Amino acid sequence: MNFLHEDFSYRDLKNILPDDLPELASEVRKLIINVVNENGGHLGSSLGAVDLIIAMLRRFDPVNDKIIFDVGHQSYAYKILTDRFDRFNTLRQKGGLAGFPRMSESPCDHFNTGHSSTSISAALGYAKARDLLNEQRNVIAFIGDAALINGLALEALNYVQEINTKLIIVLNDNKHSISNRVGGFSTMLARLSANKNYNKLKAAIKEYASEGVAKKLEAVRDQIKNLVKPENMFDDLDINYWGPFDGHDIASCETIFELAKNYDAKPVLLHFLTQKGKGLKEAEQDPTKYHQVAPLSSRKSATQSWSNAASAIVEELAAKDERIVCLTAAMSTGVKLENFRKNFKSRFFDVGIAESHMLTMAAGMAAGGLKPWVFIYSTFLQRAMDQLMHDIALQNLPVVLMIDRAGLVGEDGDTHQGLLDVSWCRAVPNLKIYAPCDYNSLKAVINHAANCTSPIMIRYPRGNLPERVIYNDNNFTSHADSLNFNAINEIANGNQWALLGHGVTTHLLLDVRAEAERQGLPVPAVYDLLRLKPLDDDILNNIFNKFKLIVTAEENYLAGGIGEAIAAKILDSNNNIKLKRFGISDMCVAHASIAEQREEFGLTVNNIIDSCKNYI
Repeated sequence: MNFLHEDFSYRDLKNILPDDLPELASEVRKLIINVVNENGGHLGSSLGAVDLIIAMLRRFDPVNDKIIFDVGHQSYAYKILTDRFDRFNTLRQKGGLAGFPRMSESPCDHFNTGHSSTSISAALGYAKARDLLNEQRNVIAFIGDAALINGLALEALNYVQEINTKLIIVLNDNKHSISNRVGGFSTMLARLSANKNYNKLKAAIKEYASEGVAKKLEAVRDQIKNLVKPENMFDDLDINYWGPFDGHDIASCETIFELAKNYDAKPVLLHFLTQKGKGLKEAEQDPTKYHQVAPLSSRKSATQSWSNAASAIVEELAAKDERIVCLTAAMSTGVKLENFRKNFKSRFFDVGIAESHMLTMAAGMAAGGLKPWVFIYSTFLQRAMDQLMHDIALQNLPVVLMIDRAGLVGEDGDTHQGLLDVSWCRAVPNLKIYAPCDYNSLKAVINHAANCTSPIMIRYPRGNLPERVIYNDNNFTSHADSLNFNAINEIANGNQWALLGHGVTTHLLLDVRAEAERQGLPVPAVYDLLRLKPLDDDILNNIFNKFKLIVTAEENYLAGGIGEAIAAKILDSNNNIKLKRFGISDMCVAHASIAEQREEFGLTVNNIIDSCKNYI
């Protein structure tokens, strides 16, 4: 029997017989596996949450009740079952469904998510709005066990007692974030899960529910709690803890949700145990590997990635310097530090989803005499802005920030684009910023950073290292003194106009130069801005004196970007030259392929040529 069809609605769920629900769950999982295998996306977490979501949608109204997913890794079944089945094959494609909850996409999505641990705070806001506006609805925060340890989530939990409102927190405990969860909080959850006596509470809940007297639950809970319940932080925060429950037993989950709806005494946290990757054997056996799957179209190249290259170079340095340590925030797989973890176990630190803590801890390590290297996605660096400024830069501590996924990131969408790190980090004192464009410059900059006594940021993009090596091997060696880090490197000469890029846009501008030559236009010079902060005034003034038109291209917002910095330098130089800037305009960048995103913002050969023809 096929339950899903083009006009399927969440309202249809209540018409499905309880005995048929496992078959529906299997159908949903098959669809998730097929679409994610083709389009890419977060696989393991969504597979594990299917049964919970079915049960939740049978007991709550997703339009009137406010169900807020944390991060959104677990929301694919929710998308399918809330009137989006017919569009699910467009997941993460331009103009299609987003990979995360989006309010603009459906009236069932009530908060845009993508970064961890926002659900409880947002849900508290929704709940208090409900109270003050005298509305009748349930508010549910759906959060994973790893997200719950983040500072934002803990701050929200701490405020629950103060705000005094009804809230249902669904804790989906699959024992993983992306990699294995870490820290003392996970130990507490494990202890709660293993307590045999307290698990008897589940039977008591079911018994009373079947008699239709859910209001008596509180008295039962208090009696059992005093005898067998292990201590936990939730009760101390005045949040009633229920569980743990089997998150794959749909009928039992429905019972618990119905009880929670009718429980008005105080906020309640429902602890469900699920299996990440459930329904796909490979994902069950290796949930870390199958947390996120790349699109089928991007799995063909065997070229080394920027992430692999960066971690391997740092690992080489660590073998020679025992003071080097590496830190990451639940992203050891994404930033390719698994080999470092294996070879230097005592010098590897996965802090969990706690970016702010990680940067301040790195500052303490640097102050204590170590050489900390922080590996973090550009989008997640935003979560630790104060720590970078206050704890690292202000104290001028030698922390190296390896900024992965800098620039456009494609299908992950607006919450994950790496387009702000240059703009806001340019204003941070004492911080130097580098943007290598190939393997040789990456290695040279990393070797240079290993001997610096002030903070350094090295940004590099998602994807594979460029096949074309711009610099000859003779230009870079493993010695830090071999590269003039004050220099802006000319990599192709020319006349009348000059193209200034960094990272991936340096390659784009070389293609612009080739196209200009093919069209018989004046051939521009191409410069690679290896160091973005501080820029070298002397070299820039030499460039300004030689050319009538300067072109900058960057995968960063134009506001605060390098093009803006070059504009200020031109103004200061009093040169009568024209500047054309290409980059990301003032808007949120939606999910699409990186090529489609570059086309949208004019970061293409044809657009740059056409825009500059009248000035040369």
